[in-house]
Amino acid sequence: MIENRSSLLRVIAAFTVVFLLTGGVHQIRSGVSSAPDFSCTSDLGADVSIEIAKGATGSDIALQLYEAGVLKSSSSFFRLAVADKRSAMIAPGAHLISKEICAVDALSQLLDPKRIAGLINIVEGAWNSEVFESMIAAGFKQSDIKKAVSEIQLPGEFKSLEGLLFPAQYSFAKGTTATDALQEMIDRAITELSKSGVTTSAGKYSAQKLLTMASIIQAEGKTEDFTKISRVILNRLEKGMPLQMDSTVHYVQKARGDIFLSTKSTLLKSEYNTYREYGLPPGPIGNPGFDAMFAAANPASGDWIYFVTVAPSDTRFTASYDQFSTWKIEYKKNLRAGLFGSSK
Repeated sequence: MIENRSSLLRVIAAFTVVFLLTGGVHQIRSGVSSAPDFSCTSDLGADVSIEIAKGATGSDIALQLYEAGVLKSSSSFFRLAVADKRSAMIAPGAHLISKEICAVDALSQLLDPKRIAGLINIVEGAWNSEVFESMIAAGFKQSDIKKAVSEIQLPGEFKSLEGLLFPAQYSFAKGTTATDALQEMIDRAITELSKSGVTTSAGKYSAQKLLTMASIIQAEGKTEDFTKISRVILNRLEKGMPLQMDSTVHYVQKARGDIFLSTKSTLLKSEYNTYREYGLPPGPIGNPGFDAMFAAANPASGDWIYFVTVAPSDTRFTASYDQFSTWKIEYKKNLRAGLFGSSK
C-alpha cells in the first residue's frame, strides 16, 4: 500500500459520467454492455511511463492509459476503478505500465511499488539521514533537502525533525518540492501521534518526551514487547536510574545491526549515551512507527526495570537484578554460539 495522506487518488463512485476520449464522447451507464478490453492472458507489451498527477480522478487515469496504448478502452479501467476500492491507493508520480494489457492488470501494475519511479520507503526506526538518502535516490537534490530542513516549521512543542518523518511508502508527483515532501511526512506523523495518544494524553510526560521514548522503544525490541519496554523506561525514569539503552549509543555511532555493546562504547561522551547520562536523551533516535508511539503513551503495567533478549524472539523482563544477571549469562552464551548472527 502506498501511504500518502493528501495524495490518495479520488475515485468517482458514480455509475453515470461523461468524459472525453480521443475518438469522441463516451457515456458510461450502469447496465450497458462490457467495455472493450484486452485479454488478461495476453503477453505483456513494452513498458510506457505514465505520470499520475496529484489529485487525478479515475477518469483522468483511464484516459491517460488509453491514450498511451495501455488499454483497449478507457471505460474498461473506469468501470474497474469504480468497483475496486484499491484504486484509491494509486499514488501520484511516474509509473511503468505495460502496453496492451487488460484493465485488471493495469490496476495491479499501478499498485506495484516496484513499478513506481522515485518511491521513498521509510522503514520504522529509520534515522532522518537515511530518509534523506532515500529522497536523493528518488530524485530530490541534496541542496534542496538541506534548505528545506533549515526552513521547515516544526509543529507544536517538537524541537527536532528527527522522529517526525513517519515511516511509510511515499511517491510524489513530478515537481514536488523537498519542503512539500517533508511536510507530508510530518503531517502524517502528527496524525499518527494524535491517534496513538502521544499528543492527546495529559500525563506527566510531554509529547516531545513521549516521542523520544517511542523512538527508543522502536529500536530496542519487537512489536509484541513494545508496551513492556515502555514500562521499563518509565520505571527507570521514576526511580532515577540511568536508562542504559544500547540503541541510544548505536544512534550516536550510526551503527546498525550490532547486538553487542562494548564497555568502551558505554563510556562515549554524548548526551545520547544513556549509560553515562540520566534521563531521556535530548531528542528521538529515529522515526518510530504507530505501534511504538502507542506503547509510549500506553505502557503495560509491571514493576520491571530490566529486560534482555536472551535469544531471537525471546525477550525477558524482570524487577530482579539477580534474575537479569542469570539471563544475561544465557544471552552471552547464545551470542558466542552465533544465535544472533555476526556480532562485532
